[in-house]
Amino acid sequence: MYTPKSLLIVLLVFLNLQFVRGQNNNIKQLTLQEVIEIAKNQSPDALSAKHRFRSNYWEYRTYKAGFMPMLDLEGTLPELSRSIDRITVGGQESFVEREFMSSSLNMSLSKNIGLTGGQIFVNSELQRIDLFQDSTITSYLTTPLNIGFRQPLFAHNEFKWDKKIEPLKYKEAKRNYLENMESVAITATNYFFDLLLAQINLKIARVNQANNDTLYKIAQGRYNLGTIAENELLQLELSLLNANAQLEQAELNMEMKLFDLKSYLRVKEDIDIKLIPPNKTYDIQVEVNKAITEAYDNRADALSFERKLLEARSNVNRAKRENRFNADLYAVYGLNRTADEFFEAYQDPRDQQRLMVGFQIPILDWGLAKGKIKMAESNQELVKTSVEQQKIDFDQEIFLKVRQFNMQENQLQIAAKSDTVARKRYNVTKQRYLIGKIDITDLNIAQTEKDNARQGYISTLRDYWINYLQLRRLTLYDYRQSKPLEFDIEEVL
Repeated sequence: MYTPKSLLIVLLVFLNLQFVRGQNNNIKQLTLQEVIEIAKNQSPDALSAKHRFRSNYWEYRTYKAGFMPMLDLEGTLPELSRSIDRITVGGQESFVEREFMSSSLNMSLSKNIGLTGGQIFVNSELQRIDLFQDSTITSYLTTPLNIGFRQPLFAHNEFKWDKKIEPLKYKEAKRNYLENMESVAITATNYFFDLLLAQINLKIARVNQANNDTLYKIAQGRYNLGTIAENELLQLELSLLNANAQLEQAELNMEMKLFDLKSYLRVKEDIDIKLIPPNKTYDIQVEVNKAITEAYDNRADALSFERKLLEARSNVNRAKRENRFNADLYAVYGLNRTADEFFEAYQDPRDQQRLMVGFQIPILDWGLAKGKIKMAESNQELVKTSVEQQKIDFDQEIFLKVRQFNMQENQLQIAAKSDTVARKRYNVTKQRYLIGKIDITDLNIAQTEKDNARQGYISTLRDYWINYLQLRRLTLYDYRQSKPLEFDIEEVL
């Protein structure tokens, strides 16, 4: 049998366990990779990148649709007219009162021809007129079939150039999306290490405050025994006051960095985030030539070089074509018939043909055409020069980033070793101070070096990951899995 006292103890233990569990549930531990994944899914920069890619995707789909057959249906059902118009009858003009209703229905199938820049079309049309006089007179005009085409003979062929440029723009958009996602990863990593460093500084500040408080209390006892001077006691008191101030500042800074990270990740829950340092790194050495090759194969800038040159050539071609001799060819063959009855209008149709060639020849333009051509050619040379310089900068940026990344592994090992040595030195120095072998100055120096070494290690760790992610963004290549970066378009759309 349980006594009331034992039941109360069990209840209190249960409530305490629930409270501790609730506290633990309010703390979320995150690794660097988890932070990056959250940022890629829901950060403002990631969402903006997704919407930009969607816009580019539908722009490309619109371009592709322009080469597909288009089926249109248009009509007027009906048009009523009652007016006095000026008409010519038998060579004489007179004003006649007219009252009628007209209706029309036209279905057309057309397709643009990318090779020539023209258009071929097929259409069928039905028209009806009802004249309102003493009695209603109805007549029909049918065009069961019309086949024709429109063809600019010497004009700039926009379709031809779009077939070269638009696919490049779409590929460039896909690569830009990947680059934007890598930029999101870099930004998230910066926020990650900002908070990680703030949490470590807070931990250092708490340890330092506790150590200084302990040392000050020990020093008070020694001072009362007369084994240390008042100056040393005051120095320890000042160190304790500084440690208290640094602890408050570290707490405030940690809260600010936590808010920044949660804001970027769009985490709305009232949770505390504890970050796990990414101490495990990749044992990777990147070859410069390999990185440059992957960059030209994968990056958007490599495509933009080609696209800019094509656009400049297209503008020169447009300037030459649109400011000289132009001609348009229009030809159509079809069948039509008119009758007073609907079914008779489709019986025994007559054929019709139409051919038209229009032209435009500039006679005197005071050098307008020549000026436009020269401007387009000058812009083309400017683009060539700019692209050549961009290629040089492109290679140089990758070369420097590879060199910078390759030296990070060694720098990280040095920083880790320095952190370990500095902590051991501080512990030894502290013990020597407690037994009176050294003064407070040496202890303060050891503590400062310990804190600086820890912060230096985190800073070097940050540099390693930022440089790795920047190298991924510059080449769009995953050096861990040895393959280009890619994404599922369906997931983005």
